[in-house]
Amino acid sequence: MEIMVFFSLLLLVCSVSTNQTEADNEILDQQISNQQPSPQDIHAVLRELTASVAEQKVRMTFLENENQVKQVAFSASLLDRGHGVIGPFNTQITLIFKRVVTNIGNAYNKHTGIFTAPVRGAYHFDWSVYAYGNTAAGGVLFRNGEHIFLAYVHPTSRALSASNGASLLLEAGDKVSVRLLANSRTHDNQNHHNTFSGHLIFTM
Repeated sequence: MEIMVFFSLLLLVCSVSTNQTEADNEILDQQISNQQPSPQDIHAVLRELTASVAEQKVRMTFLENENQVKQVAFSASLLDRGHGVIGPFNTQITLIFKRVVTNIGNAYNKHTGIFTAPVRGAYHFDWSVYAYGNTAAGGVLFRNGEHIFLAYVHPTSRALSASNGASLLLEAGDKVSVRLLANSRTHDNQNHHNTFSGHLIFTM
C-alpha cells in the first residue's frame, strides 16, 4: 500500500514538472515572438553593414592598384620626328620627350614630360642628353621640386652624350621629370639620342 502511494505521488510530481516546463517554454516563445527590432537596432545594423562594405571596397581598390602598378614602365625620346635643337635658356625647362615607345600603365605624360607615380614604391629612371657643336648639354632629374642627379656634357667640338640613372622611393602622386640645365642645349634627330625611361621595381 505504501509503495503504491509513493509511486502515485512520484507520477504526480513528474506530471506537474512537465506541465510547468511546457508552460515556461510557451511563455518564452511568446516573449521572443513579441519582441520587434527597434529602429535604433536596425540603423545600428545598417551602419555596421555599410562600414563593412566600405572596408571591402578599400581592400578591392588596393588590390586593383597593386595589380596595375606591377605593370608600370615607359620609355621616350625627345623628338617625335625630324631633327632640332632645344635651348639654351637662362633657366631650367622641363624636357618633353614626345616620341613614346613604351608607356605601360600610362604614368608618363608625353604632353608635359612628367611621370606621375601611381602608387608608393621604388622606381628606377634613366635619361640621356646629346651635345653637338661646341655647346654644353645637361639634363637634371627632378622629383617634384627636388634636384636629384645631373647628366652633363662639357662644351666640345665633337658630338658627345651623357647619361645617368637613379632609383627613387616615390609616394603615389610624386612627379618625376628631366629638366634642361640652364644655359645649355641639346640636339636630337632621327637617331633619338635624348631619352627618358623609367619603371616600377616593387611596391612598398
